[in-house]
Amino acid sequence: MCGIVAYIGNRQAYPIVIKGLQRLEYRGYDSAGVALLNGELSVYKKAGKVADLAAYVSDKNLVGQVGMGHTRWATHGEPNDRNAHPHYSESKDLAIIHNGIIENYAAIKQELINLGHTFKSDTDTEVLIHLIEEIKHKTHVATEEAVRLALGEVIGAYAIVVLSKNEPNKMIAARKGSPIVVGIGKDEFFIASDATPIVEYTKNVAYLNDGEVATIDNGKLTVKTIDNETKIPFVQELELKLEAIEKGGYDHFMMKEIYEQPRSIWDSMRGRIDADKGRLRLGGISEFENKLINAKRIIIVACGTSWHAALVAEYLIEDLARIPVEVEYASEFRYRNPIISEDDVVIAISQSGETADTLAAIEMAKERGATIFGVCNVVGASIPRATHAGSYTHAGPEIGVASTKAFTAQVTVLTLMALQIANKRGTITQSRFRALLNELETIPSKVEIALKSNDKVKEISALFKDSRNFLYLGRGYGFPVALEGALKLKEISYIHAEGYPAAEMKHGPIALIDEEMPVVVIATKNSSYEKVVSNIQEVKARKGKIIAIVTEGDVDVKKMADYAIEIPETDDILVPLVSVIPLQLLSYHIAVMRGCNVDQPRNLAKSVTVE
Repeated sequence: MCGIVAYIGNRQAYPIVIKGLQRLEYRGYDSAGVALLNGELSVYKKAGKVADLAAYVSDKNLVGQVGMGHTRWATHGEPNDRNAHPHYSESKDLAIIHNGIIENYAAIKQELINLGHTFKSDTDTEVLIHLIEEIKHKTHVATEEAVRLALGEVIGAYAIVVLSKNEPNKMIAARKGSPIVVGIGKDEFFIASDATPIVEYTKNVAYLNDGEVATIDNGKLTVKTIDNETKIPFVQELELKLEAIEKGGYDHFMMKEIYEQPRSIWDSMRGRIDADKGRLRLGGISEFENKLINAKRIIIVACGTSWHAALVAEYLIEDLARIPVEVEYASEFRYRNPIISEDDVVIAISQSGETADTLAAIEMAKERGATIFGVCNVVGASIPRATHAGSYTHAGPEIGVASTKAFTAQVTVLTLMALQIANKRGTITQSRFRALLNELETIPSKVEIALKSNDKVKEISALFKDSRNFLYLGRGYGFPVALEGALKLKEISYIHAEGYPAAEMKHGPIALIDEEMPVVVIATKNSSYEKVVSNIQEVKARKGKIIAIVTEGDVDVKKMADYAIEIPETDDILVPLVSVIPLQLLSYHIAVMRGCNVDQPRNLAKSVTVE
């Protein structure tokens, strides 16, 4: 969504804030701004990237040991200078940065206009800082108290930081539905949307909970709820390493993250399986394991790439554990009055752990008595806190907006979950269970082999980079992979692409096929292989161009396909982990060749914290 970073301490704030914004730019890059306290409360902001802001302020007074910055993903008001954050209050004594949406801002704005307030932007955020100042003037309370009272009047989601010109040793932060982490150093504090801007300076952090307001005043941190209850912040040590958020010699974070997958898949299995001993244990779900085993139905909620991982999980759980599974878009699930009972288990999947639609779906399911499991990549995020139990993926930080290693890490953990349930339910034989554990342990090395197709994929990309449309086809476990491949291409190259079950091509999409239509087919050796061969023949008969993902040593499809990319053979249920690799590479190279911003595609943000 939007990126927030702030500093108060003994160092100069601007270098820390601007570097933090660069690390957070994957959260939003429509505009950026900083506020600095240096006797005055100076605000500088600019439409465009953080680099545009840095150029704009190069001749400004940037001195000050207190500052905050924001990189925006626009919701209310188009991306331009005046809608960029920070926003001043009416008197310009206060300034705010904000991630989220204030849903009742229009009514509050009208009320404030009636009281004589004037507004310089179209944002909901400016309304909030005006409200805080109005309360402060009317009640004569401290700024942190005015913030607390104002937040009691707003409806919506927020992560905010507030500075006051008249209180240069004070910084206030609050959250509801959007993340805030406080870094604690020696006589200094850092505030950010996530830990990436903080890890360079301190390992000690405290994550704010929903409905909490943090005040840093003269080197002391206090936390209160909106209801004025004092809380003791839980300080924990970051496991994040600085090198994990650097490009490490790659041109783009996306390419780095694609090549990290052998390790991230292994890290998501490490300590959880021992094939030699036939052991599998996901510790995070052990307390509620019986609930999973005896579930009458499993509902999986997710968005975007996580939804595709959920589709793979549906196939896995029904195939191995024989429990009915429904996969739902979180955004639709919460609005259609679904039937949920205490016998249901809901699995929520989110890379960031902050996806607003998924969080809302979780809360609704909890209210109706369901048991909630989370699959998430970010420790301390909102979804792990909101669920009864769950498992972390161990993909490490994913900076590229288009998800790659997070997808394979999610599928890995969901595969482990399906196997654990199946083993406990006795729905698979011990020999099959052990065979799959053994095969799982080989997947990282098979992904490494799949990555060796990079040069060939690059050559194919050069031939199709100017295509206006792509079709992706798959059957069985290949169908979610086709959807994910199409999404990747759309996200970063801006080429229209659709994923379909291969058999559904005849029911509409076949009308689109001509000599200019590239068709990517997941055609690995499995039970549907002969059917996929038939689908390829149907495309060829209409002069479509076939790019086939095939099993090593394949003969039949390679004869028919215009281009074939080989991947190592693996068990049918594990094919998604390997077959998605060349599709990620294809989207990457096409996007680079088209001159697109691979890591920061237009209109997208990494963590969608608004509904």
